[in-house]
Amino acid sequence: MNHPFSNAERAEILTQALPYIRQYNGKIVVVKYGGNAMVSEQLRQQVMEDIVLLWLIGVKVVLVHGGGPEINDLMTRLGKKPEFVDGLRVTDRETVDIVQMVLAGKVNKTLVNLLEMKGGRAIGLSGMDDRLIEAEIKDPRLGFVGKITNIHIEPVEDLLDMGYIPVISTLGCDAEGNTYNINGDTAAARIAGALKAERMILMTDIAGILRDKDDPSTLISQVTAEEIEALKKEGVITGGMLPKVECCAEAIRSGVENVVIMDGRIPHSILMELLTDEGAGTMVMGGNGQ
Repeated sequence: MNHPFSNAERAEILTQALPYIRQYNGKIVVVKYGGNAMVSEQLRQQVMEDIVLLWLIGVKVVLVHGGGPEINDLMTRLGKKPEFVDGLRVTDRETVDIVQMVLAGKVNKTLVNLLEMKGGRAIGLSGMDDRLIEAEIKDPRLGFVGKITNIHIEPVEDLLDMGYIPVISTLGCDAEGNTYNINGDTAAARIAGALKAERMILMTDIAGILRDKDDPSTLISQVTAEEIEALKKEGVITGGMLPKVECCAEAIRSGVENVVIMDGRIPHSILMELLTDEGAGTMVMGGNGQ
């Protein structure tokens, strides 16, 4: 088999990654995984490889996942039409059962199995396990779409301490036994904040924050929480990017060092972001640029 790099070149690449390996060894990184990177089988395999590699070099990775396309697929097969209000899924009692089946069942266990096949040790959780995510109704128009009221982070910390990769599906619960569909980005931000993670990575299907949404070359590589407000006023951050950026700001306020919005369609984008000086996507930092 012909390799594009010589052994010497590959060794050089590895040594260049050493400062970054040292920086993240023993630190917590929360990855929010969804969108196109989840739908493409090839990209899904590469994301799992990236996560296992990080785990093997001592990074404490927490994988938070959604599963919108799979939920839509099962709803359609069951003869139920997906409905959305302001980008959020209308979730009646029947739909929340479907969401639970897909997220806590099919998607969660598939990702756990993939991580194990790549050589990792993973355990799947939903936000309902040990009341990890407590929630209440966000908006009566949306049904069982949850607003997070509390995060009980101890089960995640316990799994990290035991050397596992926690894989978390974004369902919530309340004291009355109701199940809630929780926005994946919001859940990831709250979990990252509770863990005081070194970094949160939001994998999306766009390059990051673009000054001109139709021109990938206008990517803003770094932005502070304060600069976000100015970009919103200028109309640079609009539409579907608004809630993502709000989640980033929430994570920073909660104690996460920095957050990266990155294009999950690029192969091995997680490794590019964490282990090279090139990075990928837009990094959101605290107000002082740290």
